[in-house]
Amino acid sequence: MDIPVQIKQQSCMDCLSGQSLGFEIKMAFQPIIDWQQKEIFAYEALVRGPEGQGAGWVFERINDKNKYYFDQSCRVKAIETASRLGCDRLLSINFLPNAVYNPETCIRATIEAATLFHFDLEKIIFEVTETEEIINQEKLKRIFESYARHGFRTAIDDFGSGFAGLEWLYSLRPAILKLDMTLIRDIHLDEAKQQRLAAVQQVCRELGAMILAEGIEVEEERDFLVNAGIRYLQGYLFARPALEHLAGQDEINGWQ
Repeated sequence: MDIPVQIKQQSCMDCLSGQSLGFEIKMAFQPIIDWQQKEIFAYEALVRGPEGQGAGWVFERINDKNKYYFDQSCRVKAIETASRLGCDRLLSINFLPNAVYNPETCIRATIEAATLFHFDLEKIIFEVTETEEIINQEKLKRIFESYARHGFRTAIDDFGSGFAGLEWLYSLRPAILKLDMTLIRDIHLDEAKQQRLAAVQQVCRELGAMILAEGIEVEEERDFLVNAGIRYLQGYLFARPALEHLAGQDEINGWQ
């Protein structure tokens, strides 16, 4: 059954106001580039405080009582801001799996926000950070399956720094795997990291998952990854997150 527009507007505007959190949140955006096509592939939405304070400032104010509302507010704020800025690329939104009480309810809120702010649902990627302790792994699997049924892309962020081993990928089957910067840092100099990358690539080929390398800071890291067959790249070498701004093609560094 369709939800009346006025109810959609009230629920989304409540999330945008930050009233239940006690403070406003804003979004910064960092581009993800397609090295093969030399173009921007997507933008990752990253939470910030009302005056641009970093994510650490925000998460200091999040607890078990407001975690669910915070998760919903981030989705709505990311979609609203990206739409207002004219985003015509994929939009990657982080979610907190331990805050998702019912994936269908959370999806409904996302659909309401996308409808209200005229954002294409097919452009949304939901990514879970691997560093958050997963209380119930089966629950995370159900969340991923629910998102996939609705046509959303799913991603594991920070792979290599937390809960997910290679065998866990076969269960979750993410559309995108984001390699953590600890694996990327100085990978051109570290044979053990290079072997780890090759193992991850093999599993992702079997699953049909896309690999994205994040946290790239120097050209040597970029060049090794590109030569190893990694197409999608993210990091300070190309662009830093910008508050309420989508970096244009001409603002991206490191194309050479």
